[in-house]
Amino acid sequence: MSDFWIYFKIGLNHVLDINGYDHVLFLIALTVPYAFKDWKRILLLVTIFTIGHTLALMLSVFNIITVQANIVEFLIPITILITAFFNLFTAGKSSKQESITFVGAITLFFGIIHGLGFSNYFKEILPGKPTDKLWPLLEFALGIEAAQIIVVLVVLILSFIVQTLFRFSKRDFTLTMSAFVIGVVIPLIIESPIWKR
Repeated sequence: MSDFWIYFKIGLNHVLDINGYDHVLFLIALTVPYAFKDWKRILLLVTIFTIGHTLALMLSVFNIITVQANIVEFLIPITILITAFFNLFTAGKSSKQESITFVGAITLFFGIIHGLGFSNYFKEILPGKPTDKLWPLLEFALGIEAAQIIVVLVVLILSFIVQTLFRFSKRDFTLTMSAFVIGVVIPLIIESPIWKR
């Protein structure tokens, strides 16, 4: 059981680490278009993201996929930027209630990219055969999921407070938060090592 908590906490810290805020930025961009009444949809999207993240780690552990770190570190902020821009173009529209297939597929793909960003470190902290890493990987995934739900709850509570106390419309909140995310993520893209070739 102590091993479970070790990898569960690593998963929690991976998302909630203030120095690795890209994961939180992505979750903010993913969550801001929704409200508490959409909790099933948000939970589904967050879980899809965790599945993508875990799938990437599994593929990496079994050496099926290997990607250069600087390419993944460049693609992660791109996924955040795309998600935030998507919000800008769809804010206030009824498309949020349409089929989840498109958004779910993109979220899964983005989860894979984010998972690849952590894959090298994950392989380093887990010695042994690939099959020995499956349980720790699932424990880590549960930590990721729990941390993501915490972030989503914080965003939803902030959304509720801003809309109730400050009379912000849902559309204005979505636009403001998405613009904030874009403002934070653009410097990450500009400063990416990928440009220094």
